[in-house]
Amino acid sequence: MSDYYQQNYRTYHEKTFFVDSASFLTPFAENLKPGATILDIGCGSGRDLLWLKKRGFKVIGFERSPALADFARRNAGCEVIEGDFETFDFSGLQADGLLFSGSLVHIEHDKLASLLENITNVAQATIVYVSLKQGAGVNAAMDGRTFYLWDDRALRKLFERVGFHVIDFSKSASLVNPKDMWLGYVLEKS
Repeated sequence: MSDYYQQNYRTYHEKTFFVDSASFLTPFAENLKPGATILDIGCGSGRDLLWLKKRGFKVIGFERSPALADFARRNAGCEVIEGDFETFDFSGLQADGLLFSGSLVHIEHDKLASLLENITNVAQATIVYVSLKQGAGVNAAMDGRTFYLWDDRALRKLFERVGFHVIDFSKSASLVNPKDMWLGYVLEKS
């Protein structure tokens, strides 16, 4: 799983880049001030960066896969930092909003709260978007990736524990794989 996105960057880009971000990013964008700085953590090939940039936001990407980071730079025309968000020192970065659009799906249940708390405290963002797959337990995909599944009640408790409250919620079928249900949250610092 650790090299999936680097080894399959073209396929991943082709499957995800042309998905319309409006359905899940509009509530996030509406809760930010015009021109706000957004850090897209796990930006993939830059789909959401481009969507937000076209709406007047200052965007910065963060991506572990060098090949996807390169795609994101070319697609969105913005700075993209390469690194692993589980170990990266975010203390030098500031943003008004943080975007975790599907990027936390591989984080183990017992590590998610501390990871979110660490990144959000350092980046000092007040508005955060998080989307995770709905379900129970863990799903091992045929391609070798492991997905950690969540239910709404558990996530709301976790967000409250790390100092956020939910200001917008959505539940929708994946636009890439309709069998998957996504839970989307716009969070505000309490």
